[in-house]
Amino acid sequence: MEVDFEGLKVIFIPRHGREHNLPPHRVNYRGNIWLLKSRGAEYVIAINAVGSLRRILKPGMIVIPTDIIDFTKNRYTTFFDDKPVHVDFTEPFCMKLVRVLEKASEKVLGYSISGAVVAVTEGPRFESPAEINALRILGADIVGMTSAPEAALAKELGLCYASLALVTNYAAGMQEKQSSEDVEKVANEKRQQVFQIILETLKILKE
Repeated sequence: MEVDFEGLKVIFIPRHGREHNLPPHRVNYRGNIWLLKSRGAEYVIAINAVGSLRRILKPGMIVIPTDIIDFTKNRYTTFFDDKPVHVDFTEPFCMKLVRVLEKASEKVLGYSISGAVVAVTEGPRFESPAEINALRILGADIVGMTSAPEAALAKELGLCYASLALVTNYAAGMQEKQSSEDVEKVANEKRQQVFQIILETLKILKE
């Protein structure tokens, strides 16, 4: 879907499909990123539901990650299959856009939380407690299933990519059980806040 926002062209892609029927391991990440690039996009604001590995990051909070650990295994991870291209991934998330998201979050929520490390697993199942412990030891703060290979693909095409990560639950071993219903409940409750942050971000980018 493509709309005009005060002179800015905005393209919305529901990565899980219009009916939300694509699990994370079946999302066409390459196709989505290629479409954005081909339509002239410069910035990509990803919206991700994540689990928290830190008690301080509570369900309902919105986090802006700045680094990533990719544990996915069955996805197309690059546009460069026919020649060796080694893209610098020192800055997985575009810090220019991260700073804008911080300002927008501060205005809408009264706070901004950035600097988090997001671990990305294959899904569609939730992680085990042992896997979560391992991710925590490796330095992850939040865990999701869709930031990779999305961030790397955007980097390969020179897109300024950043993420709004909504904490929907504590990770395995930190609460009694994991359920998609709980994730959807928090996502629905915070949908308007996420939308307002995006609107504020667009206003700042337009300046």
